[in-house]
Amino acid sequence: MKTQDLKFIIVEKNEHEHVSYLNYLKGVDGFQLMGIYTSASKALKDFNRTRPHIVLTEVDLHETNGLDTIKLYRKKDWNVKVVMISENNDFELIKKSFKKGANGYLTKPMSADKFSHALTSVREEGATISNDIVKQVVSNFNRKSYSFFSERENQIVDYLCNGATYKMIADKLFVTTSAVNFHIQNIYLKLDVNSKSEALSKLESL
Repeated sequence: MKTQDLKFIIVEKNEHEHVSYLNYLKGVDGFQLMGIYTSASKALKDFNRTRPHIVLTEVDLHETNGLDTIKLYRKKDWNVKVVMISENNDFELIKKSFKKGANGYLTKPMSADKFSHALTSVREEGATISNDIVKQVVSNFNRKSYSFFSERENQIVDYLCNGATYKMIADKLFVTTSAVNFHIQNIYLKLDVNSKSEALSKLESL
């Protein structure tokens, strides 16, 4: 290992994906993989041996939520960089990840280029984020917000304006469709309309 190489570990519950990560690493210089684990408990148990500078971990692990492991790695080494990996690109989950102290968030499917770019970004910038998430962040800041709606109502209005169904909104916000319907009825009441088409038309004029 070269003196400037950064050590890292991967926590990925799907063993079939371990081979892919090993293949991705072939085109990356300046890093040394110290281990690939199927669980956070195994990675933490081996931490004193591996001493990684970077931890790439799934959000959805078998025994625990990957977000809850960030503080556990930091107890081992306050300076370790922890990057979350997930198939879920929901903006609320991404915000929660960074609030818990993550140094990055990558969405699956992974690729050699994305993997290489992520490691390099963490080394040079201290953080990394997938391009699709960057687009979400930009979209979120460009989103209209209405003062007469609650935060949840503004979220639902944004989804409605983008053509989402009640079920799609419920899935995105992790609530029931009946809860979404309740909020939409309040939105209609505040706008003094009786349908989605009327609501969208009125919102465009505001």
